[in-house]
Order: sequence, then C-alpha cells, then structure tokens
Amino acid sequence: MIEIDGSYGEGGGQVVRTAVALSAVTGKKVKVTNIRKNRPNPGLKQQHLKALETAARICGARVSGLFPGSSELFFAPVEIKGGKYEIDIGTAGSITLLLQSLMPALPFAKEKVELTIRGGTDVAWSPTIDYLQHVTFRALEQLGYAGSVTLKKRGYYPRGGGEVSAVFEPCKLRGFHFRKEGENKKGGENRIEEKNQKGEKKQNHGKEVMGISHASNLPAHVPSRQAEAAESMLLEAGYGSRINVRACELLSTGSGITLWSGYCGGSALGERGLPAEKVGRRAAEEIISELRTEASVDVHLADQLIPYMALAGNSSYTAREITLHAATNIWVTEQFLEVKFRIKEKDGLFEVSVD
Repeated sequence: MIEIDGSYGEGGGQVVRTAVALSAVTGKKVKVTNIRKNRPNPGLKQQHLKALETAARICGARVSGLFPGSSELFFAPVEIKGGKYEIDIGTAGSITLLLQSLMPALPFAKEKVELTIRGGTDVAWSPTIDYLQHVTFRALEQLGYAGSVTLKKRGYYPRGGGEVSAVFEPCKLRGFHFRKEGENKKGGENRIEEKNQKGEKKQNHGKEVMGISHASNLPAHVPSRQAEAAESMLLEAGYGSRINVRACELLSTGSGITLWSGYCGGSALGERGLPAEKVGRRAAEEIISELRTEASVDVHLADQLIPYMALAGNSSYTAREITLHAATNIWVTEQFLEVKFRIKEKDGLFEVSVD
C-alpha cells in the first residue's frame, strides 16, 4: 500500500485526484492522509466525494473515508471497467476537476467508458470546460489519448445545473515531445499588418487566438463586450482572434470567456460588479503572457500533463514556470510509477521530461 501525505506541496485536492487515478491504473492500494490540509476548509468536499465515488464504481474499489470533511481516504482498486455512468455532483462543483480524478485511468479500461456529468462547467479555481475541450484534450491526443467531451449545458456558481457528456476509448499512450507550434498557415513566418479599432496599424504574429465568450440570464451585450475587450487587447499585442459569442437562458446565472491557441489558453469568469470589459481583458492577459514566451505549453497544462506523460514515457515539454501544482503532481506520480522526471532550466524556460 502506498501512503500519501495530502498536505505535501500544494496540499489541495489535486493530490487526491492524481493519487486515486494512478491507484486505479497500477492496482496499488493507497491511503491519503491530511487531505486538503492547506485549505481554509480542509477535508473532502462534495465534488471530491462524487469524483471518488465514481472512480470506485469504475474500478470496483473498496473505499473508506468518503464523507464531507474527511481528512483520510483508503482506496483499493480491482479492475477498470467500461460502461455508462451518470454523475450528479449536486452543486456547482467543478465537472472538469471531477474528470481529472478519472481521465488518467480510463485508457486502461476494458471497454469504452461513457459519462454524463451534472454540476459546474465554468467555476472558479478550476479549468473551464472549453479549456478542457480545446487545450487539454488537444494535447492529450498527441500522447495517443482517445477521449472527447461535449458540452450540453453550462453551469455557473452557485446553482450549477451544467451538463457534459464524455466518451473514452481504451488506448495505448505513446510518448510525445511538445514543441512550440509554428505560425499558422495564413501568416507563415511573415508578420501580417492589421488595424485596431482606431485604425492604427498593428503587427500580427501570425497566430490566431480562438475563443468563446458566453453568458446566461444576462443581457446579450455582456458576452459581446467581453469578446470585444479581449479582441482589442489581443490585437494590440499582435494577435488575430476569432471569438464566438453565445448568450442563453439556463438554470444558473453567470458569464465567462475562454481563449486558446495551440497548447496555451486563458480564461476569466464574470463576477457581480465586475465590468464585462475587465473579464475579457483578464482572459486576454493570461493567454498573451503565455504566447509571448517560447514555452510549448501553458503553466496550467504543464500541471495536467504530468501523469499522462509518466504513463506514456519518453515525453517532454517546456513551460515558463514550474508551479507548485506541477511540482506536487510530479511528486505524487513518482510515488506510483517507476519514473523520474527531470527539470532543466534553459533560456528562461523550464524543460520537463520523463523516460
């Protein structure tokens, strides 16, 4: 049995998510103590409970410590099985974080796994569903991962009500070395002159940023203003963009915007009293800070890729920073798999590799 101190490093829910997923893959029992000890409200929360319950169902695990506020968990997997599963988090708990507890294990299922999950699709402190779809899954495809996610309904904090369907096929992961993507076909290596809203000429780097700006139960101009502010800032920085605008009426009220280009993304969520323009600019600032470097992946993807790279072997990427989340994920992964990650600093970037 492997024992994991949940207070190590970042000390949040990611420790439990990665530990349970790799426990399912390896068949090794795991005991996690001091769960989320570094958080204001330590212990397991509703979204963690649902994720762990689902993981236990999929791999027939014996599990104890599944209750709100629990600081200790025991998980003993048997076999990863395919099938159809429905999960209702019951709150606006993050659907994407729930998937993080399952996704590293699903390539090793005996047959296809189909999930229908209800909860929050665009909530604070978690990847947005659009980021998962357009950045995470795009990167995982390079490692041979066979999975997809479809958004049915968005769900915002605090009411939730979002719905997502996801399908995962058994597959064999393969190594991949992530490199910064070249300029798109439209621009090639040449700079493209475009004009901003004031008619001033701006240099376009040849990269096109895609995006979705969305809102529910709010005036239609809210997602439009988010998109316009993001487009303006991107253009000032030399990047062309195409941002879809979507307004609808759902159970929950909220707004957000997600931007992506290659293996980099940026997102922001609306808040009461926060102008839509600030929301758009926040997302633009986040992705611009990544695109301006020579890093092959953004700092959030750098964290998420760790267990998949270890399972695939012979993989690497560069990032502008090694966050505490990424360092913690490396530590947890090395407890389960006979791998060793290497981190080298070169030209202001960090190369992370594993054999």
